[in-house]
Parts: sequence; C-alpha cells; structure tokens
Amino acid sequence: MKVKVDSSLCQGHNRCFAMAPGLFKVDDYGYATPRGDGELTADTLPLAQKAVENCPERAISIVEDDAK
Repeated sequence: MKVKVDSSLCQGHNRCFAMAPGLFKVDDYGYATPRGDGELTADTLPLAQKAVENCPERAISIVEDDAK
C-alpha cells in the first residue's frame, strides 16, 4: 500500500506533515507530498490513516501498490 496526495486538492494546511513527518514532506510551494514512493509498512499505515482522516481537503488517500 502507498499513501498519495492529490496535488489538485491540497491547499497546504500541512496537517499530514505535522502528524507524520516521516511520511510527508513540504515542497517549495508549501504543499505536502509523500516522502519517497509513499510505500507504507505495518508501522506507518496507522499514521497514514490518521493523515487521511485529518486532511480538511480530502487530498490524501491510501492506494494499493499497483494503483496509479
């Protein structure tokens, strides 16, 4: 599973980064992006789920590895 950020929805609130800085980074324009390829482990999945639940723009999703 991977975490994804829809850049067309993200408004730069960065709650995800505040909750899970190991999973997200902030780009030069202040928008969140996944670190690396966004791959999740059993340990990071709960953090990603919290980020999904707390994103006010619903820009974050968890997808299967083969999903685009």
